Amino acid sequence: MAEQIVRYNLQFAVLKNPRMAASLLRLHFHDCFVMGCDASILLDSHEGMISEKQAGPNVNSLRGFEVIDRIKYQLEAACPLTVSCADILAIAARDAVAMRGGPCWEVYLGRKDSLKASFDGANQFIPAPNSSLETLISNFKQQGLDIGDLVALSGSHTMGKAKCSSFRQQIHDASAEEEQYDKYERYTTFRRILRSICPRSGKDNRLAPLDFQTPARFDNNYFINILEGRGLLGSDNVLVKEDHEGEIRRQVWAYASNQELFFASFANSMLRMGNTNVLYGNEGEIRRNCRFVNT
Repeated sequence: MAEQIVRYNLQFAVLKNPRMAASLLRLHFHDCFVMGCDASILLDSHEGMISEKQAGPNVNSLRGFEVIDRIKYQLEAACPLTVSCADILAIAARDAVAMRGGPCWEVYLGRKDSLKASFDGANQFIPAPNSSLETLISNFKQQGLDIGDLVALSGSHTMGKAKCSSFRQQIHDASAEEEQYDKYERYTTFRRILRSICPRSGKDNRLAPLDFQTPARFDNNYFINILEGRGLLGSDNVLVKEDHEGEIRRQVWAYASNQELFFASFANSMLRMGNTNVLYGNEGEIRRNCRFVNT
């Protein structure tokens, strides 16, 4: 019953705004990468505690809180203090991917919600859109995730959009070497399109799709894009550009040529991430309202 309530609300939200699928998936990521998958991302600022929503990677960026509120309200009416906000985020992320044509997996339930937020942790641990490959690997390692998880989970950028401020640097700072070796001008044309959307200054909130080919569908096109140098974010393209040993490039090639392999790996990595530092028993609680701890 709980999963049916989540799925019904997601179908309505995504039908109303297709971009919401990517937003809800991102919400789960940004939650798990701070203190674990504990719904700390959903807490509002209260009595001296600063919300993670106000941290640099999240402020004026994360979306979907109202969808989670609606789901929680209906769940509390149907079965009070039974389904945690952390579990709602995990189920919503899974259903968001499936609704856009991606894989489905069984979500392990039983998480408890945290009693606090970590503003500093959100600023420190959430990967930035211009991260180097070394930084990305370190960020994921801190969550108990390996390079394979990094590559598979980066495939979530097959749907959704990013603000100009997230990709401005990489489209205006192309090196002469990149220009010289762009034989078929694929990257040059791509960069020209992006520059028309995102000038050197201003227009920070303009949006561009993370995957120009199939922006609303969850598929393996992201990996084809980065092999051709057409990832939107700097942190997308470094998977190939800064992989000097070739291990990541081989994984990217495998996913680009085999969507089912990518889907299976993505589902497995989502399960691994979804079990990061989970709270059980008296370590947390099941909130009545996802925005506040129980009183």
